[in-house]
Amino acid sequence: MSDHKHEHDEACGHDHDHDHEEFVLTLTDENGQDVEMVLVETFDVSEKVYALLLERNNPEADGIILRLEEEDDKMVLYNIEDEEEWRQVEEAYNEIVSAQEES
Repeated sequence: MSDHKHEHDEACGHDHDHDHEEFVLTLTDENGQDVEMVLVETFDVSEKVYALLLERNNPEADGIILRLEEEDDKMVLYNIEDEEEWRQVEEAYNEIVSAQEES
């Protein structure tokens, strides 16, 4: 029996003032645990699209960046395996973050 329960209340982190839907997906971590991730933003690097995901129940945890591709009208996420690709993505993401901090 699991003592994990999820109750919706005013403090559950849902923002009901905006019209946009929270895009939530479930990933499995290295321990085989399901983790709910929220798609925070997408950005383009070298004509590819990448998605920044944050843990829904742990916003303090490091986000992850995955490559987003469309296959048969579905969005599919891929790990970034290539070292050079990862370097470009990280650089682009850091630029986005510093631009947001300046504004």
